[in-house]
Amino acid sequence: MRHARRRAVRRVTRLAAVGGLLLGATMVTHAVASEPRAPGAVPFATAGDAAAGPGADLVARLGTSRTAGSWIADDGKTVVAVTDEEAAAEVRAAGAEPKLVRHSMDDLKSAAETLGSAPRVPGTAWAMDYRTNEVVVRGDSTVSADDWSELTEVADGIGGFVRMERSGGTFTTRLNGARPILSTAGRCSAGFNVTDGKREFILTAGHCGPDGSVWFADGQGRQEVGTTVGGSFPGDDYSLIEYAGGRAGEGAGVVAVGDGKGVRITGVADPAVGQRVFRSGSTSGLRDGEVTALNATVNYPEGTVSGLIESNVCAEPGDSGGPMFSEGIALGVTSGGSGDCRSGGTTYFQPVTKALARLGVRLIVAPGADGGAAAPSPAPSDARGAAAPDAASPGPSTPVRGILPDASTLLSRLADPRNVGPGLLVIAGSLVALVASRWIRAEQDRKAYRRHYSATWG
Repeated sequence: MRHARRRAVRRVTRLAAVGGLLLGATMVTHAVASEPRAPGAVPFATAGDAAAGPGADLVARLGTSRTAGSWIADDGKTVVAVTDEEAAAEVRAAGAEPKLVRHSMDDLKSAAETLGSAPRVPGTAWAMDYRTNEVVVRGDSTVSADDWSELTEVADGIGGFVRMERSGGTFTTRLNGARPILSTAGRCSAGFNVTDGKREFILTAGHCGPDGSVWFADGQGRQEVGTTVGGSFPGDDYSLIEYAGGRAGEGAGVVAVGDGKGVRITGVADPAVGQRVFRSGSTSGLRDGEVTALNATVNYPEGTVSGLIESNVCAEPGDSGGPMFSEGIALGVTSGGSGDCRSGGTTYFQPVTKALARLGVRLIVAPGADGGAAAPSPAPSDARGAAAPDAASPGPSTPVRGILPDASTLLSRLADPRNVGPGLLVIAGSLVALVASRWIRAEQDRKAYRRHYSATWG
């Protein structure tokens, strides 16, 4: 009976060792056959000082002393604000429409800097309104009459091109988002997936949590998503969450828009004033609106954030960190704002280009229709204009999966190029087990032979 058990154990050990050899060989074979490469990704871009969008090249060429921004008109034409007739003629020759204004971009920037140097008042924000050639200062319901009066005096000292507006609600950071992720810091949103070429991350809002925050996809803390490993807030509003398994999984280049649907992300750009944009969030779903200003500054209670995109897209608590995009182009991640989706409001976004540049990562894009990596879609720079805002759409649609990497099948694990090392370890361990089982069997056979010999000839 004892011998039978030993034989059974030896058989199981040999079978396990042979299976391990086959598994390790398959892992190495698939890994070697799959050339290691990063997923389809768009290189990060640095956001320039000039306004983004179709008129960016013209603004950059003419300079900030002769221009004051550009925007997309309702008919889709590009309009460039200029300060002299000679510049207007150059704009016309380029196929865009000029608008003569009194104050240059240098004047607008100087006004914004003066406002920034005044005593900080939480609940206020300002941005350059290119279409009216003004700097607009907004104060929410938390700003006292005395503080508002003092800020108004600062604005009056700058000149008549600073417009003061009171707004309803309060300027707050918007926790939560498109695909909810949770930690002890609160509930936030998965924005876009990015990579440094080795690891993959979620790009989200910086106010969502400090470095070391651990994120989960469920309220029970069973499905770990990853850990915050870097970011900036206040000043900026972006952060990186490194996936617990290192990879974002299938569908990394898709953002969710609700009802199991998603939008394929094919590139990254800076938006233009007047551009129609879309935002996805777990609280209010897919919403659309228009970019109303760039380079906005918001004085949140937690601190001041500058360089933001201002829009009239509504958002609510529960939408922070969620993606903003248009025509499949990544534009921003939700930072904060005021109002709600019943009465409307103002929402601010961290530009994706700036976050990618500062973090040194690239946006992961969705595969093309043929299964290959999608061609990067650059920022619109054609001076003749873009599609009319009403004609814009979120982008190419596709089914969406969860934010966690899909439960890997055996084949997908074996095809992972990183499994060369583990595959070799499996092979080595299996060889050791096989050799050990053979040696044990040989020793047992020798002992049995000696016992038999002793019993026969002793």
